[in-house]
Amino acid sequence: MTLLYQPQDGYCYNSDTLALFNFIKENLKIFKNNQGELLDIGSGSGILGILLAKNYPKLQLNCAEIQEEFIFLTKKNTQTNKIEATIFEGNFETIEFGKLFDMVVSNPPFYPSSVIQSDNKNLKKARYNDSLPLEVLIEKSSKLLKENGKFFFCYDVKLLDDIIFFCKKYKINIESLQFLHPKIDRKSSLVMVYGRRNSKSLLTILPPLIMFDGEKFTQEMEEIYKMCNTYSIKVDTKQL
Repeated sequence: MTLLYQPQDGYCYNSDTLALFNFIKENLKIFKNNQGELLDIGSGSGILGILLAKNYPKLQLNCAEIQEEFIFLTKKNTQTNKIEATIFEGNFETIEFGKLFDMVVSNPPFYPSSVIQSDNKNLKKARYNDSLPLEVLIEKSSKLLKENGKFFFCYDVKLLDDIIFFCKKYKINIESLQFLHPKIDRKSSLVMVYGRRNSKSLLTILPPLIMFDGEKFTQEMEEIYKMCNTYSIKVDTKQL
């Protein structure tokens, strides 16, 4: 089980992160030896990096986070789950990492800044893409990746044309996509992306991931939750 402390009043991880973790695992199956430096951008509570580090013990976890409450939670959750991690604090665009990475992953803020936003400052930074623009995410991730390094992230599907454009511009070759749908008869709301720096592989579209069957999770989502095996404890970060 992966124990995760979560903010009582603020952004908590959700099924998007677990779906992204599953997407990463599916795409890593073709590689026999997943090792090296892993960077989780916008780590939040640390869930994505922790799940990957636990499943691939040869990966060295690095986390980047700007918000003080989430920096605390990333540190606490990595320590609680006995995962060694290097934590980079500050704005991703300006952090000097001092090294390159074999894999970069992110569940970034992807809601367009033009939509109605929450008054909660933590939620704003965690959800809306003006706090980490898509082009900044892709451009700097490309610069941080080793040759053929792997890049995984999820994003609002309505911005897929921008994702493709910026990935091409910054030499990230998209190798795999998967579309997430709330229900089988609903439009896709999220796209999960896997690319590699300067690779030549052709694109694969994975079968769509359907979240709900009526009011319940689909069997596939139930299996993803079971595989991740997380347990959350809410804490008041204002008291920390």
